Amino acid sequence: MSVSDPIADALTCIRNAIQASKETVDIPASKLVEKILSIFKKRGYVEDVRLLKDSAQGTLKVYLRYGKGKKAAVLGLKRISKPGLRVYATRDRLPRVLNGLGTAVLSTSKGVLDDKEARELKVGGEVLCYIW
Repeated sequence: MSVSDPIADALTCIRNAIQASKETVDIPASKLVEKILSIFKKRGYVEDVRLLKDSAQGTLKVYLRYGKGKKAAVLGLKRISKPGLRVYATRDRLPRVLNGLGTAVLSTSKGVLDDKEARELKVGGEVLCYIW
């Protein structure tokens, strides 16, 4: 079955797994979702992301991060740019999530970047999602 918005589907899978206190979650693989999850890993929101190959497109196995008392590292996820309404940000108006405590993921001409990298490279692009 084809999914019209694989990014929103991946974010919803992660959100539901955190609500259920799961250790891992399986997400259908795509290159864009893989790059977004690598940013989540780099910023410390998830433990690890592994690509499991099968005959079809493959599966991304995401190992979620929890702190003391089973407190999740991810407090919130939000899809910003949707297929029906694209949201773009110029290089001088890049979003700042929770005054810099969260991370915005952007699709730029330099690839998929978080907001801090986009500020350093001075590029704008499509705002894909927020995580905090």
